Amino acid sequence: MIQDVKIKKLVKHVDDRGTFMEVLRDDDEMLEQFGQLSCSLSYPGVIKAFHYHKKQDDLWFFPKGNAQVVLHDLREHSATYKQTDVYYMGEHNPIALLIPRGVAHGYRVLGDEPAIITYVTNQSYQPQHPDEYRIAYDDPDIGFDWSTRFR
Repeated sequence: MIQDVKIKKLVKHVDDRGTFMEVLRDDDEMLEQFGQLSCSLSYPGVIKAFHYHKKQDDLWFFPKGNAQVVLHDLREHSATYKQTDVYYMGEHNPIALLIPRGVAHGYRVLGDEPAIITYVTNQSYQPQHPDEYRIAYDDPDIGFDWSTRFR
């Protein structure tokens, strides 16, 4: 696993009324401070990749749909420099994933339904000075194959 990435397995409480999950609490040490909560919907097959931050940490959660999440460590000082990890997140695997600054990240929506991602950051987005750096989804240095492998 990439250094400093954290996974929190979420507990889904189910009864005859529906379900309930705690995603992030102020006492679970997943995020150093609250900056912003955002939500985005992506259509089936969409790839949103890659980007990274120099100051911001992200905590991702997919409450609806499913996604293949890809992380690539760009931090030269990290023990896992240039390592790529893949996570399958969403309704079928409810986890919260902390993505530290300096780790490139992106996702592909899986299945036939849109996916909704909610994410919490430790800093608010600043339009005049965005802490967001883009890398192409097919960047040869990362070399990730986004196609589904039939096994």
